[in-house]
Amino acid sequence: MGTQSRNILEVLKERPIISDGSYVFVLEKRGFVKIGPWTPEVVIEHPEAVLQLHREYLNAGADIIQTFTFFASESRLSIAGKDYDTKLINKRACDLAAEIARPGNAFVCGGVSPTGTYTDGKGKAAVQEEFKQQVNIYVDNHCDFLLAEFFPYVEEIEWAMEVLKATNKPVAVTMRIGPLGDWAGVSVEDCAIRMAKAGADIVGINCQFDPDTCLKVIARMKDALDKEGLKPILMVQPLGHMVPEVENTYEGYFALPEFPTALESRLLTRHEARKFAREAYDLGVRYIGGCCGFEPYHIREMSDELKVERGFEAPGAEKCAAFCVNLNDSPSLKDMDSTKKKVGRDYWMNLRPSSGRPENPRLQELQGTLTPKPVVHTNPLNQ
Repeated sequence: MGTQSRNILEVLKERPIISDGSYVFVLEKRGFVKIGPWTPEVVIEHPEAVLQLHREYLNAGADIIQTFTFFASESRLSIAGKDYDTKLINKRACDLAAEIARPGNAFVCGGVSPTGTYTDGKGKAAVQEEFKQQVNIYVDNHCDFLLAEFFPYVEEIEWAMEVLKATNKPVAVTMRIGPLGDWAGVSVEDCAIRMAKAGADIVGINCQFDPDTCLKVIARMKDALDKEGLKPILMVQPLGHMVPEVENTYEGYFALPEFPTALESRLLTRHEARKFAREAYDLGVRYIGGCCGFEPYHIREMSDELKVERGFEAPGAEKCAAFCVNLNDSPSLKDMDSTKKKVGRDYWMNLRPSSGRPENPRLQELQGTLTPKPVVHTNPLNQ
């Protein structure tokens, strides 16, 4: 990919960048992260699992491998009852990310999480001390840039920015907000302006809401920034589940009955991820990735969608579905009438998937439209 020796901001001025996807949710499904604490001690207890996921995202076309250090602040680890401290976890996470990213010419991103100290009201000095504990490790381990993500309060981001900018590394910041703005009631527009004025090179949102909602929010941010004459690079990493009914809440998908262990029926299809990448790019977003729910195959499709704009294909591109152009060539499927229309971009990009549940409206629409018909298969071995 040819990015390792360059500043990420230089690359972003030339082309879009695809980031990696979810670590917490994917590794929880694989049995390495515990629901509830969501802390990343897996980097110490099962480093091979983290390395494998890093490798999968790189193969999918990610330009960035982020350290798996989510919620590794001292206050969060204390609440979770973990024996590992921030320094130990973050150092190991840096080593794992670099082991995969460096040979693959990808950027290493040091992830900075919000602190329990802020919500406990312990004050700016205590909060910034926690940020310093996180950030110093990334500086010592030569991470290419820093990302402060998943922040519900813009004030905490402003406090974090004073620490992050002192490193002289490029800094990205994202908030987990929807149309209502931050959790203290600060508007979307004011959040964007305050993040940019605090010195963020890259500004955006991540998690909590689905791609459709996130694109609405980033469009509002862009308009506000343009009016102020501020030009940070825009970034979006949405939730990997469709959750439109929580758009006008503060807590997003946390409010769903299915959160956190029954979200599978809401998972984005690969084609929805591809559509999101295209719409984000057309909107002017140049740092495009995914958060909770996004898996390597989603990232692969996004990378493939923007391969012309990026100037190269992902290592795993040859395995990409490419809108199922070969579906009808399959010996086991070619005689089925139902497969003959499932070819091409228009079909897959406009598909409205059902959940498969009897009470689901989409399933009700399909009932009675699928006519049973015998299928005669030709054995290719007898031809």
